[in-house]
Amino acid sequence: MYVGFADFVGFVGLGVMGQPMALSLARAGTPLVVWNRTPERCEPLRAAGAEVAASPAEVFDRAGTVILMLADEAAIDTVLGRGTPDFAARVAGHTVVHMGTTSAEYSGGLEGDIRAAGGTYVEAPVSGSRVPAEQGELVGMLAGDDDAVAAVRPLLAPMCREMFGCGPVPGALLMKFSVNLFLITLVTGLAEAFHFADRHGLDQRLLRDVLDAGPMASAVSRIKGPKLLERDFTVQAAVTNVLENNRLIAEAARKADLASPLLDVCHSLFQETVAQGYGGEDMVAVLRALEARTDGGSVPKPVPTKVPTPMSVPVRTEERA
Repeated sequence: MYVGFADFVGFVGLGVMGQPMALSLARAGTPLVVWNRTPERCEPLRAAGAEVAASPAEVFDRAGTVILMLADEAAIDTVLGRGTPDFAARVAGHTVVHMGTTSAEYSGGLEGDIRAAGGTYVEAPVSGSRVPAEQGELVGMLAGDDDAVAAVRPLLAPMCREMFGCGPVPGALLMKFSVNLFLITLVTGLAEAFHFADRHGLDQRLLRDVLDAGPMASAVSRIKGPKLLERDFTVQAAVTNVLENNRLIAEAARKADLASPLLDVCHSLFQETVAQGYGGEDMVAVLRALEARTDGGSVPKPVPTKVPTPMSVPVRTEERA
């Protein structure tokens, strides 16, 4: 069967999250053309029937809709050729679906530039980490013109168990920030609870069982609790990415003159975890910062009232984890 330009879907960014998301599309029969900065990340997609492009430009040449699951704003601009003569030619006549996490202001500006170039833009961040991505159980948040969002919904269905319309851009990213604020503080609190129990000589397995039986139990606690119990820091959502999310949320809070005291404490703890060399581990590794504070015996310095300017530890420009 002939598969034309309008039928192909492009997927750029096959990191910890992007690869299983793209695999969900391929396994659902979506005609897919993919590209990743690290070529070996494409091989599972090739095995699943996707075609592998030699460059981002080739993805846009072959696909009418292109999904971006990239680490940051610089990576997105590079892939799109933004700020160069290639940008307009690349995005004109295309639908660009931004599924990563960037600042709301960046997304709004990108939408304007893509529209001006004759393209269509949908903001579609997701809630969930690697395991839900592998299971096609992510929760999608969609923002953009109604017609564009409606056209993209069926395409994203193999990746998401549920999707929510969030109005115009940047409504979806702001919604994700709200969700992630809860997630970050929730997992940090869970890690602190395990640390507290451990240092009081309690059976942490019993703590897990009590939590699982009680009203605080959730899908998050049932995934992260066993990881804390086993000190399994295998990445599902990397500390560096959580720290970057924390920074973006805190910046959005400051711009709206909102207090975010819990988030600010988490920001310090995740910064300390990265500084200790554990940025590539799962977010439950924030436990290490708690342990270091306890073992160091020092009183933590007050959290700055302003969000630290670009993080002291660089965030990878690799695909979003």
